[in-house]
Amino acid sequence: MKYNELQAGANKDKKRVGRGISAGGGKTAGRGTKGQNSRTGKKLNATFMGGQRSLVQAIPKSKGFKSIRVPAQVVYLDQLNDVKGATIDVNALFDAGLISTPYHSVKIIAARKDREYTGKATVKVQAASASVKAALNKAGGAFEAVEVAQMPASNSRRAAARAEKAEKTTKSSK
Repeated sequence: MKYNELQAGANKDKKRVGRGISAGGGKTAGRGTKGQNSRTGKKLNATFMGGQRSLVQAIPKSKGFKSIRVPAQVVYLDQLNDVKGATIDVNALFDAGLISTPYHSVKIIAARKDREYTGKATVKVQAASASVKAALNKAGGAFEAVEVAQMPASNSRRAAARAEKAEKTTKSSK
């Protein structure tokens, strides 16, 4: 066996401190001598600044609540007149330049009452207001709610694992 053929890994044991002077980590056990940080018991939090007012307390806070949920992309009902085809989905809206990405939820609303939808397409997006659904039915079209499309994964192994996990959860829920 040669030295480069050894199967030894870099598994170095954690240094055991406070086990006596001869063990190499005795006496103060790497904590230095005296002071608040050398003692046992409650440790200080990350924002503690030695007794003076901490930066966290000094910075003014904004009131209220800021949601981290990204709102749906909005498309107006009359903008669907620009999109051609028997079915209008997120990819068609993306190609028409009405939404920024096909991998995020889309909601169709009827904010402009003076303009109406004249097509007869089946709209397949995540959400639509009640007035939009009524307008689509009146024009001879239909609305169908669909799930948000998964963004294609750059890592094929990770994508396969994610698909397998999703498949397991759907089987267990049935």
